[in-house]
Amino acid sequence: MSTKTCDVAACVSGYAARLHAAIGDGHHVASPLGAWLVLALAGPASSGDDLVTLEEVLGCDVGSAADAAAGLLANPHPLVASAAAVWTGGGAPLSAGFERWRDALPPEVTRGPIPDQAGLDAWAREHTFGLIEKFPVRRTSDLYLVLATALATKVSWQTPFELAPAAELGAGSSWSGEVSHVLRAPSLDHGPAPGHTQFIAVSEEAGDVAVHAASAEHGLLVVSVAADPAVAAGDVLAAAHRVGCALAVGAQVRQRRLADLPLGPGPAWVLREQRSSAVRDTCTAVLPAWQARSSHDLRSPVLGFQAAKNALAPGGDPWQARQAAMASYTRYGFEAAAVTAMAVRAAMILPAQHRVADLRFAHPYAVVAVATEGNEAAAPPTGVRHTPWHGLPVFSAWVSQPSEASGDPADAGASSGRPL
Repeated sequence: MSTKTCDVAACVSGYAARLHAAIGDGHHVASPLGAWLVLALAGPASSGDDLVTLEEVLGCDVGSAADAAAGLLANPHPLVASAAAVWTGGGAPLSAGFERWRDALPPEVTRGPIPDQAGLDAWAREHTFGLIEKFPVRRTSDLYLVLATALATKVSWQTPFELAPAAELGAGSSWSGEVSHVLRAPSLDHGPAPGHTQFIAVSEEAGDVAVHAASAEHGLLVVSVAADPAVAAGDVLAAAHRVGCALAVGAQVRQRRLADLPLGPGPAWVLREQRSSAVRDTCTAVLPAWQARSSHDLRSPVLGFQAAKNALAPGGDPWQARQAAMASYTRYGFEAAAVTAMAVRAAMILPAQHRVADLRFAHPYAVVAVATEGNEAAAPPTGVRHTPWHGLPVFSAWVSQPSEASGDPADAGASSGRPL
């Protein structure tokens, strides 16, 4: 049985809730998809209690998850580089069915002996456009099993942001004193500029939220969602995944009419009235540039890696599961990468009046990057079959530390409209 793309997106969004909850609400970036793929590849080797655990964590049966992973690796997204590998050492105490499991892996999964440290680092760099320089697990002589995935994107916005004084975040934002400039979504006389969408949405998880969606050239949608500062980070991240996945596939997102909201400050906006030639109520958005580089320990029981380790290498040997991730959101584009690895070692070592909502991403907020097919605003034609990446959340972040917004294209960080 195959898992539909929409189901995979839901499964990965569910796993994202687990992962971000385990990481906490500090400034960070992660790839729930990268971790989910490791578990999905390992799943068919599991049995008993470990199988039950993995299916709960994956959000579907292990066969469907493995089929989904194979489909993603076999049909790479044009803007998301992806790779997977399983490496082993000699004399490893692996499970009885390990060779049969390894032989059944998708052909895109690299197999072979464990590379030396230089080789592991080179693999990470090669499959992340150089954005991840070091493999997240250190190579030692007692290492006998490594299962890893890599994901990366480097894109340019359809229309670059404008620069704005940080004061536009509002006097109540501490970020307005930390940086001089922030990003303003560009606009035209008749409405938003191409590639930028902003509105106030109704979410089940976080109440009314400010939403800004930036489209990259050729198909990646990066959605920022800000709620009332009192709302828990996990709820805002859940709302961001729900809204982002819906926008990416052209599904309807319930929006607030500005006429139904009170004038003045809101949870993440200020609603005002002005006279202009605009023909309808509009939203504008200001948000900080940001960057994050994170290293995550994935051994928390709720994340499922213990069960994956047991399936491939039963016994009490020490093991690691780590993810190295980075992202940068600038005036000109977005780039992000993650390498996730599970490793097992031998036991010996361890003019009319209208309303304008100024959406202010002026306190910690959520971001999710969702793969699309280049025209996320339009419903797919009848009979058109999407690739398995369409509508799939790839990276997500909790932004609590702004960066200085630069107008110099040399500082863009994400200067290419497609993978290098």
